[in-house]
Amino acid sequence: MFDYSNPYPTPRLPVFARNVVATSHPLAAQAGLRMLAAGGNAVDAAVAAAAAMTVLEPCSNGLGSDAFCLLWDGTALHGLNASGRAPAAWTPRWFTDRYGAGAATPPRRGWDSVTVPGAVSAWVALSQRFGRLPLARVLAPAIDVAARGYAVPVVVQQKWAAAAALPELAQQPGFAAAFLPHGRAPHVGERFALPGAARALRAIADTGGQALYGGEIGQALAAAARAAGAALTLQDLAGYTPEWVEPVGQDYRGWRLHQIPPNGQGLAALMALGMAQHFDLRALGPDSPEAHHLQIEAMKLAFADVYRFVAERDCMECTTEHLLDPAYLAQRAALIDPARAQDFGPGRPPRGGTIYLSAADEQGMMVSFIQSNYMGFGSGVVLPEWGLSLQNRGHAFSLDAGSANVVAPGKRPFHTIIPGFLTRDGQPVMSFGVMGANMQPQGQLQTLVRMLDHGQNPQAACDAPRWRFNAGLSINVEAAMPAATVQGLLDRGHRLEVIEDSYQDFGAGQFIWRLGDPALDGFVAASDPRRDGAAVGF
Repeated sequence: MFDYSNPYPTPRLPVFARNVVATSHPLAAQAGLRMLAAGGNAVDAAVAAAAAMTVLEPCSNGLGSDAFCLLWDGTALHGLNASGRAPAAWTPRWFTDRYGAGAATPPRRGWDSVTVPGAVSAWVALSQRFGRLPLARVLAPAIDVAARGYAVPVVVQQKWAAAAALPELAQQPGFAAAFLPHGRAPHVGERFALPGAARALRAIADTGGQALYGGEIGQALAAAARAAGAALTLQDLAGYTPEWVEPVGQDYRGWRLHQIPPNGQGLAALMALGMAQHFDLRALGPDSPEAHHLQIEAMKLAFADVYRFVAERDCMECTTEHLLDPAYLAQRAALIDPARAQDFGPGRPPRGGTIYLSAADEQGMMVSFIQSNYMGFGSGVVLPEWGLSLQNRGHAFSLDAGSANVVAPGKRPFHTIIPGFLTRDGQPVMSFGVMGANMQPQGQLQTLVRMLDHGQNPQAACDAPRWRFNAGLSINVEAAMPAATVQGLLDRGHRLEVIEDSYQDFGAGQFIWRLGDPALDGFVAASDPRRDGAAVGF
């Protein structure tokens, strides 16, 4: 169904194979491929790649990350929510006593932004339920790269250096000791090792993850939190388990996009796609201002509702079914003016720094996996002796008692990371994702429209210039966006800025599309040129 010509400047070509791994670092992709070559399956490959990524791209994720996964096991689609919960002591009063009555959220950095890390629990849950190889075998490549080190690549170094310049990170406990060797960020091509992470990964492998959730790593983490006056305790860690969930979905022209249900922002992609299908995007050019404008407006409407209503499921005043109600999405789509940009507020629905990777094998298993420390290097808090850098997902909570996302003991905050999965007639088609904060649903929408409406192959859809909605009428576009498209968006009233830095602003994706019988026809895969990564296979 794809056109394999590519009108966009790119150094990459689509990869065809029966066993595939796509990640934002080539060594992580190779770690996953080694598992497939050793007789493992796509889950073993995904976990191996995810573990390696905590060392290879530490500015985006670490052993203290959170994670989500969508997995086709050969017959059914499963969802796993491994986002962390708030410490038992966290309440709005706990934060206002520490930071003053004017505080609107928990802090951006430091111990008071740290919720229970969930990524390691996701690796263990996936390995135990679906993996073939022992966890120790799967984590071996990550242990090796942490102990022996690796040459830091170009794009990772850029983000690493930018983070190193932030005083809010450099002053956090353990950060400089772990991530600023020689008192600075590593140079491109300079070797970096994280021996503490090798030690932690061995302990995680030996204990099936219990070293972090109540064992020796957890004890060290709780002791450090206690010494800093933070709320996180050993009981918070020991009581944590990830949650298997039923994915939610949205139909689009015969295809169905699946997401993890709230507390994540996956609904934004589903809602935007549900509104976009009310317009004949196929009749418009893939790079036309008309097509981009309609998608931007649909995305704005989706974000307006998601930011207003989405939180932990039990705390939402409306359900996912209400927000995805076809009549409601049609009503919201009718607000879009094809000739004019608008600043939308939330509607009235009926009441009732991230890494992404994908792996697929010739038996038909497909894995869509994402993990993140949230902002670059997360909280900035690191236990160097364990190579453990902690996310700052607590910052996403509100301290407003009237908000559905108000902080509470054991509650999960609103999350930005969203793996995607596409099916047709109940059968798997593509495992994919686009990392990068609120760029994730925007990137999913743009690449899906290019593939499904315009027949662009996954690598071309990945390479194409993107826009990013910020707030109000403000958008950014990549420098490669055609001048006529930029002018057409300006003519419609968008307040537009052209941005050169693709890595920071426009996300990066990995895509694996099933071509037919995976044992015979295999897959076609793409890896985003905005990162250092690769799609590899055999």
